[in-house]
Amino acid sequence: MKVYRSEKARKGIMDTYDKLLAMWDTEFIESGIPTLYGSTHVIQCGKPGNPPLVLFHGVGDDSALMWLYNAKELARHFMVYAIDTIGGPGKSVPNRNYDKGFDDARWIDEVLAGLKLEKVYLAGVSNGAYITQYYGLHRPERVLKMVCMAGTVPAGDYNPMKIMIKVFLPEALLPTKKNTYKLMQKMCGKNSGVFTENPVIMEHYRFLLKGFNNMSMSHHNLGNFNDGQIDAIRDKTLYLMGDADPFAIMGGKDALVKHKMKALFFPEVGHGLNHEIADAVNRIIVEYFTNQRGEECAWTLF
Repeated sequence: MKVYRSEKARKGIMDTYDKLLAMWDTEFIESGIPTLYGSTHVIQCGKPGNPPLVLFHGVGDDSALMWLYNAKELARHFMVYAIDTIGGPGKSVPNRNYDKGFDDARWIDEVLAGLKLEKVYLAGVSNGAYITQYYGLHRPERVLKMVCMAGTVPAGDYNPMKIMIKVFLPEALLPTKKNTYKLMQKMCGKNSGVFTENPVIMEHYRFLLKGFNNMSMSHHNLGNFNDGQIDAIRDKTLYLMGDADPFAIMGGKDALVKHKMKALFFPEVGHGLNHEIADAVNRIIVEYFTNQRGEECAWTLF
C-alpha cells in the first residue's frame, strides 16, 4: 500500500519535513531501524545516559511537525527517540509484511531492540496516545510511565475515527490554503497562531493533507480496552487534554473522568496542545517522569 499519493507529494512532504526538523534548534541524529515490517525512522536527541523517552506522533502527521516545540526542552532531561509511525507520513518505509497481520507491540519491540532500549518512558499525541497505551498494556514490564496528549482512554462507545470524519470534513477534501487555515483553527484553541503564523508548518501540513494516503494507516488496528485493561494502565498514565479539543468535546474528556484517570484539562486549548501550550506541556512531562510533583492526586484537575 502506498504511503504517498505520488512521488511529487512525497518530495513536498520530505522537503518541508527537513525544514521543520532544522527548526528543532537542538542537535539530533536520524536513523532507520530495520524491523519485520520495514525500516522505522527514528530521530534521536539528548544526552547519552539520560532516561530514555520514546515519542509517538498522531495519525496524519510526523515527528518533525509533532515535536517542533518540545524536542529541545525534552532533550535537556531525556534521551529522546521520536519515531515516525510505520505506515504514516514521515521517513519510515513499510515493506510487504506491513499488512493485515501487523502487530503494533511486535513492531515497537523490534524498534526498541534496534535502539538497545529495555525500559522506557512513553509519550504520544492523538493516535500516538493510543499506541502509547497499547504498548503499555501489552508490555507493562518495559514501560515505566506514560503521558498521553490530546487522546483519551479507549473505552465504551468512544469512536475516534467517527470524530475525525466530523472534524476534518469538508476542509480536508479540498486542502486549499484557506481550507488548511480553517481546519487548523477548527482543531485548535485560542493559540492557533503557533500553527497558522508559521509558514513552514502550514506548507508542510497542506502537503500532508494533499499527498498522504490515510489508508496506509489502516493496518494499525484500533480497539477499545475493557475495564480490567484500563485498570492495568491507570497508575502509570497521565492524560493531558484541552477543553477546546473536538475529541474532548465529543466524549474524550467524559471517558477520562468516568474511568478516574489521572488527567489535566486546559481551558481554551485544542487538539494541538503540545504546540499551543508547549512550555506547560514540556514542564509537566519532565515533572511527571522525574517525580518532581507531590502526591498523585495533584495530577488530577477536573
